[in-house]
Amino acid sequence: MSMERFWHKSYVPGVPKEFKPEKVTMAERLSQVAAKYPDRVAFIYMGKKITYREYEGLVNRFARALIDLGVKEGDKVAMLLPNIPQIVIANHAVYRVGAVTAMNNPLYTERELAHQLDDSDATVLVTLDLLLPRALKIKSETKIRTIITCHISDYLPFPKKQLFPYVKKNMFRKVEPQQGVYQFMDLIGKYPDAPVENKARWDELAALIYTGGTTGVSKGAMLTHGNISSVVQQFSAWYPDLKDTYENLLGIYPIFHSAGYSVGQNLPIWNGWCCTLVPKPEPGAIVEMLSKFKPTFLPGVPTIYTGLLKNDKFRKMNLSFVKGYFGGAAPLPEDTLNQLKQLHGAIIYDVYGATENTAFATVTPWGGKVKIGTVGVPLPGTDIKIVDLDTGTRELPPKEAGEICIKGPQVMSGYYKKPEETAQALRDGWFYTGDIGFFDEDGYLTISDRKKDMICASGFNIYPKEVDDILFSHPKILEACCIGVPDEYRGETVKAYVVVQPGETLTEQEVIAYCKGKMTGYKVPTQVEFIDQLPKSAIGKIMRREVREMDKKKREGRL
Repeated sequence: MSMERFWHKSYVPGVPKEFKPEKVTMAERLSQVAAKYPDRVAFIYMGKKITYREYEGLVNRFARALIDLGVKEGDKVAMLLPNIPQIVIANHAVYRVGAVTAMNNPLYTERELAHQLDDSDATVLVTLDLLLPRALKIKSETKIRTIITCHISDYLPFPKKQLFPYVKKNMFRKVEPQQGVYQFMDLIGKYPDAPVENKARWDELAALIYTGGTTGVSKGAMLTHGNISSVVQQFSAWYPDLKDTYENLLGIYPIFHSAGYSVGQNLPIWNGWCCTLVPKPEPGAIVEMLSKFKPTFLPGVPTIYTGLLKNDKFRKMNLSFVKGYFGGAAPLPEDTLNQLKQLHGAIIYDVYGATENTAFATVTPWGGKVKIGTVGVPLPGTDIKIVDLDTGTRELPPKEAGEICIKGPQVMSGYYKKPEETAQALRDGWFYTGDIGFFDEDGYLTISDRKKDMICASGFNIYPKEVDDILFSHPKILEACCIGVPDEYRGETVKAYVVVQPGETLTEQEVIAYCKGKMTGYKVPTQVEFIDQLPKSAIGKIMRREVREMDKKKREGRL
């Protein structure tokens, strides 16, 4: 069924049914766009506007700095930054010198960060100065030899830049001179902006973006220059009427995440558009940016839209300038959808994908039929098949649920240094997602469950075994099992079922406090339920699926 591409019937006029990406890397594309539209604004940051001419010049400067610091083709350069100009400058400079970006979440704890940096083999780290103490503390556990620090105010416009140290004293950290630590702005100022030889190659590795595994151990998805270029070309082909327009996309998705990496950073560059960077996506800040910069595309996740609907200014705004609203990470509650449509005439274009396929595989047809509860149809050049859960070899017809498998030019080449996991996930060119879903007769995909135990909260993936392991380390906890439960604000939240050691007592607050000191905030359980025993298999393995079913029955009043 997949190769028949029966979903083509749902494509709107102008969307190509046959698709082959143009073999142009993102590094090449930036040079093309900067030559064609030098004075177009590429990025807006807190009011500071950076044109494509300026942007390419900054990329060249930083590329020269990396070369002088000894970065060679194939070397890994780690990023530990929010959505500020330095991350888009650094990423493209890394492309240009033929090195590889390794993305990291600034919210990670020292334990999480040390594992990921070590696994990536990164030798250079570009980080926020506020995070330097954390980076120095774990440096010896990694291969990092050079650290480059950035400040959040480096690219603020006048007079905000002058006022920043006074109004945000808690966000400023003086970086003392020390061996192996450099300041981003010092490096940028040291080198000319003359062109640097582009060493990015279509089939070579461009990025390591980390995802989780069924075991809870994060894995680096190896994305080639072909992958990251193909996905933005596929996405661009979805909107034929925008081919020659100039759009402004609100950069809400974090660029260290595959969705932000593709849509926030690379999609605007491919099309010569603008991205308004959002370093901290809080409702008040988003409303201010909507008002000032009039972005034409608003991406979000349930958390973002729910928060915005609680903001009076957002509810009263005239958003007629917004052409498209995107949803992702988790289905939006029907009430949220209805409010957005009633207030702003908003139609949410849902997307579906994974880090392993550079974030995007399906999208709601632009200007086509919207089916609430679905995630749209496959992008041009993308094949999707639904296979049986037992063997993974028998393809299922529409309306039958099975494992979702994806094939296309955006699918990763494998997991970094993990051949066994790669062999399990990639079979004959198909990426086996671990997600369960089904097609309808028009080719619209519905995600009905997850084969993996992943929890998705506020757009972030949480692997319950990782949280289980932290709970198991508590001296008063005998057993624990974490699951995802519905949450109106976050989409899902973590709930922990805990069995206490005989003779001991624990409170929900004590368990939550213990977790807060050992993991990123969004992974911490928000609910704890104490239980006498957990369901187990014949060999003593805790049955997470049965725990989920038990919890669902309780919520529905059936237990």
